[in-house]
Amino acid sequence: MPTPRYGAFSFLRGNKIYVLGGRQGKLPVTAFESFDLEMKSWTRYPCIPSRRAFCSCAATDGAFFSLGGLQQPGPHNFYSRPHFVSTVEEFDCEQGVWLKATRSCRMREKRADFVAGCLGGRVIAAGGLVESYNQLKRRWETVAPLPSPRCSCASIQTPNMLFLIGGVSQGPSNAVEALCLKETV
Repeated sequence: MPTPRYGAFSFLRGNKIYVLGGRQGKLPVTAFESFDLEMKSWTRYPCIPSRRAFCSCAATDGAFFSLGGLQQPGPHNFYSRPHFVSTVEEFDCEQGVWLKATRSCRMREKRADFVAGCLGGRVIAAGGLVESYNQLKRRWETVAPLPSPRCSCASIQTPNMLFLIGGVSQGPSNAVEALCLKETV
């Protein structure tokens, strides 16, 4: 991998493994790269526009989304404190660029260390409160909350369900829940 890091977000799409963000030491990494399983080679893409740790990512048919996270001060900003953000940054796969984010595209909740996925054409952010992004309306909508609110979950995406596995909720959790949406875009 061209950029050393830990805590990155990765996912498989087609024959490529995509790796976004992560950390080096205590600082967020903005690198966005993919490994082509057939060609056995790495490709670098334009960096994620903002530095955030513990963000989550989701992929739709034509875009990748980098969501939320903990924004940390840069090396020259000693007076700022880390804070949770509702940032949504969208990478257009066809154009190969990050689209300019607008205030209306931000998530309703500031959050970090949560699960993200895509169901029924909608981007999902879940970790207690659940919200979905309608790409056609370009806005976030509330979804029923999880029975067991938590963070630091493992997740698995299937075509019709987003599984949240374990996590932390006032201690380690053994909860396994599946989120499905009947509605599609």
